[in-house]
Amino acid sequence: QVQLVESGGGLVQAGGSLRLSCAASGRTLSSYAMGWFRQTPGKEREFVAAISRSGGSTDYADSVKGRFTCSRDNGKNTGYLQMNNLKPEDTGVYYCAAIWLGSYTVTVSDPGPYDYWGQGTQVTVSS
Repeated sequence: QVQLVESGGGLVQAGGSLRLSCAASGRTLSSYAMGWFRQTPGKEREFVAAISRSGGSTDYADSVKGRFTCSRDNGKNTGYLQMNNLKPEDTGVYYCAAIWLGSYTVTVSDPGPYDYWGQGTQVTVSS
């Protein structure tokens, strides 16, 4: 089992920045690719970013490309989502997720296959 705990959410004005962290426990995070997703009331969970086991491959939703950066520190068992130039439409509950993969380079943007999820952290961007 892997337990994931997000932190770093909050209230920020448009144009501001936040860095989300996803701390893993139970098993070494280096065995898992990671993803970030967000959800707003009445909408399905949507893909934001993903990173491979090694950290060498990343993928982003078109809406966040150039503004968000996904990274990880396997030594600290932690993943990160740096969010810059935030917009009101970025508001939502952000979740990190982990999926066991044999490949070191694959990223996964579909939430369905992920094995473990954090509890979520609220991000609110005011205009």
